[in-house]
Amino acid sequence: MWIGAALIGLSLGLLGSGGSILTVPVLVYLVGEPDKLAITESLAIVGSISLFGLLPYARKGLVDWRRFLWFGLPGMLGTVLGSTLSQHMSGAVQLTIFAVVMLLAAIMMFRPPARDTGHAPEFKPLMTALHGVSVGVLTGVVGVGGGFLIIPALVLLGKLPMQYAVGTSLAVITLNSYSGFAKHVSQTQEPLHWNLILMFAAIGIAGSFVGSRLGGKVSNTALRRGFAVFLVVMGAYVLGTNIPRVLNPATSQASQSSTERQGAAQLHAVLRS
Repeated sequence: MWIGAALIGLSLGLLGSGGSILTVPVLVYLVGEPDKLAITESLAIVGSISLFGLLPYARKGLVDWRRFLWFGLPGMLGTVLGSTLSQHMSGAVQLTIFAVVMLLAAIMMFRPPARDTGHAPEFKPLMTALHGVSVGVLTGVVGVGGGFLIIPALVLLGKLPMQYAVGTSLAVITLNSYSGFAKHVSQTQEPLHWNLILMFAAIGIAGSFVGSRLGGKVSNTALRRGFAVFLVVMGAYVLGTNIPRVLNPATSQASQSSTERQGAAQLHAVLRS
């Protein structure tokens, strides 16, 4: 379980994105958290890891705050909208959407990264804002930061060089995640496992710093492709386990309740140890 938390941080530090997409599967399939609770808790974990990952970029002046406003503020509104929409979805539907997002992320990671063409002041504000809203809705519905979508948008629409895009992306992910978390908390009646959130966030933050130091020593192309293969396998598994629940929710309810009880027992045992 803690290895999963470390992998979240490592992948964020190594790749600049993608780590947050591991959080929900780790919480659901390794910890045994209920679907909706895992999505809520993942937003707090992702927001915290991204906030600490942002600090070195901010200190070096590698965050474009103008692009952050055009992307982040509409993204925050989209996150609130996505969180509201999630109230009308079952956990199985949310995880099915999540699996599709994982497969989309894998496709984008198989593609070569955008080339750094230098800092250009001209960009498309309205398109950037629209993209920000779209990523925000995704964050609110399935609990991912969306860095794999934010970075290409900032490079192609915002005309940012890659190092600025990564720093600005972390700022956007922090804002989207925390705003989505606040909205989900106001909607849920289930108690959050704060010890779990804090431990995952702490391990993920440490992993992100280790990943950022290793980033210059490991082939980024090999990392991206390896991570993409992992996303394909994990996305196919999540999709295969949740489509039957979407198609036949009545028969899967008892199985889900049993899984949640087992996960709760496992969680309490871990937190007490």
